[in-house]
Amino acid sequence: MHAAPTEQDPRIERSKRVVREAALQELAEVGYGAFTIDSVANRCGVARSTIYRHWPDKVALIADAFETLNQQPQPNDVPLNESPRMRIHRLLHHLAEVFQNSIFSACVPSLIEGAERHSDVRSFHHRFNDQRRKALVDAIAEGVTAGEVPPRVDPDLAAVALAGAIIYRRVMTGERFDPERVSDLIDTVLGEPPTLPPHRPRSSGGSRRQTSDRRAR
Repeated sequence: MHAAPTEQDPRIERSKRVVREAALQELAEVGYGAFTIDSVANRCGVARSTIYRHWPDKVALIADAFETLNQQPQPNDVPLNESPRMRIHRLLHHLAEVFQNSIFSACVPSLIEGAERHSDVRSFHHRFNDQRRKALVDAIAEGVTAGEVPPRVDPDLAAVALAGAIIYRRVMTGERFDPERVSDLIDTVLGEPPTLPPHRPRSSGGSRRQTSDRRAR
């Protein structure tokens, strides 16, 4: 007799992933207003009762899909000796890639629409973005402390300006922000990275004496 599957069972995890992916596809195509658990069940072929067993409502399903499938680079993925400015670049490059052609990019207009009309969606939307912006704010603040970012820069305002430029392109124009231009964006908002003054070797005492002797003559 087979044991009943548990939450750690790979079959359950695969099924949940299928549901999450179907939820994002549904949200992108029909918008938040027309999104239902039934429509997700029809799309992915998973029973409605099974979906409700894991997610009590559609907001919980959408939130879990975003948080599980759209993760920022994790601390364990940080390269050795990564500077704050390198971390800023890595976070923004990830954001730009997400907003290029991913399913998350296609979901953003629907999520904004839902947040405008439903307080529970708005609460998730703000919390989700606040958590991700914090990583960028912290990296900029560390850059200021390390001298890689000018002290005049306000980390919170700079994070909004940097991320906002990428999101604005997706939501308000017909273009996408090119991830290869992230360095240009960082330099525009934060200023170019500081450079050390050129090294000027000191003249030896003998050289100075020779110069004085020539002038005396």
